[in-house]
Amino acid sequence: MTDVTRVLSAIEHGDPQAAEQLLPLVYEELRKLAAAKLAHEMPGQTLQATALVHEAYIRLIDVGKGECWNSRGHFFGAAAEAMRRILVDSARRRRSAKHGGDRQREEIEASQLVAPDQCGDLLALDEALNKLACEDHAAAELVKLRYFAGLTVKQAAEILGVSARKADFVWAYARAWLRQEIEGD
Repeated sequence: MTDVTRVLSAIEHGDPQAAEQLLPLVYEELRKLAAAKLAHEMPGQTLQATALVHEAYIRLIDVGKGECWNSRGHFFGAAAEAMRRILVDSARRRRSAKHGGDRQREEIEASQLVAPDQCGDLLALDEALNKLACEDHAAAELVKLRYFAGLTVKQAAEILGVSARKADFVWAYARAWLRQEIEGD
């Protein structure tokens, strides 16, 4: 049993100090996942990798929820889902009228653009991913692990308990399904 699995088991059994022991064990991996995800966000993103990790960790170790994880992979899957929800909430907040989402943008030359607006892309992806989850839950989980947690196909396959070949097949299917759903072709 790994240290992470042992601490997760202690949390499940109500050990109050276990949550404090977990963060140092998983922090660096969660920080790398968060940094990889934020690298795909728009320049000027105010959410930092450290803040994303801390917010996800707080959501995961909410004492009132009584969450339990059967393994390290299950925990990181839950962390990927928490990061996804935080980023989607942030994108929605940026789009809201309160945060300037209803303001008209001025036209500028394409050569002056640093990066395209990915806020709409993230919201479209979230909507399509929710539809995919209704049709094929395993494919949706694989997308979350690959896209939002930044895991490799091999790592995601291990967490999902399938072969790397099967995960590669499901990844290709999910990407095609999501592309068709988002682009409407």
